[in-house]
Amino acid sequence: MASSCSAVLLGDSAAFTAALRTLINNPQFSDVTFWVGREQQEVFAHRCLLSFRCQAFQALLRSQPQEMQAPLVLSHVQPEVLLAVIEYLYTNSVTLNNLILCVEFIKDTLSVEQVCEALQAAVAYGQADLQMHCLAFIENCTREVVHTRGFLELSELAVQTVLQSDCLAIDEVDLIRAVREWAHVGSAVLGSPVQNVAKTVVPELRLALLSPSELTTLEEENRKDHMIPVESLSEAWKTHALRKGRGVRSCLCRRRRGTLPREHHRHLDPLHK
Repeated sequence: MASSCSAVLLGDSAAFTAALRTLINNPQFSDVTFWVGREQQEVFAHRCLLSFRCQAFQALLRSQPQEMQAPLVLSHVQPEVLLAVIEYLYTNSVTLNNLILCVEFIKDTLSVEQVCEALQAAVAYGQADLQMHCLAFIENCTREVVHTRGFLELSELAVQTVLQSDCLAIDEVDLIRAVREWAHVGSAVLGSPVQNVAKTVVPELRLALLSPSELTTLEEENRKDHMIPVESLSEAWKTHALRKGRGVRSCLCRRRRGTLPREHHRHLDPLHK
């Protein structure tokens, strides 16, 4: 009886890459066209490759049905930048004379769905300017961003960066809920308890902004996963007992841009009306 067998056949990777490179800006078999830059230079590309290699392009192309043949206008992007990005997406390599080309492209094409991915890259590679740009975007669309897959995949350091902002357009109750979901996903992926995953992030949550009834609800939820240390909850209750923010880090009593007003807030920060 003949035994079944299998073998891996590896082709020439260099030849494969070279073949893909011939598709860059090639009108043959192209099914999407861009008008790029002030001069609206025509750039040809392939919808399938762009969509599966880049979330930003996926979102952009999803907004235009495939049967529509009208060019997509990218007047704010330089042609050489777009071509460099396309080369990388097609061949997984590109020679850049200046890293700022890709950074500027990322900044110009940010979307709710991929801003967290861009922020993660900025934090990981020390791109301070891109990090600030991503954070400003998140501050304006916080409620939408925290519900994306990208937010759930952020590192602890990246989440800390977001939570340190005073300008997030979201109420603290919703922000805590989003962080809890992030911690549970991290717990499942890392095989680590929720409280361990969230221990460096929780101190940035502004529990003192919650009303007594909201703190009570939070304590009940916390019994299930122990995400928030008892000491942090005690500090929040102290603000209600003392009717002031003394004894709690001042930043944890400061309202964010999206914080909904509660009666006790006037005791925490008299400068806020």
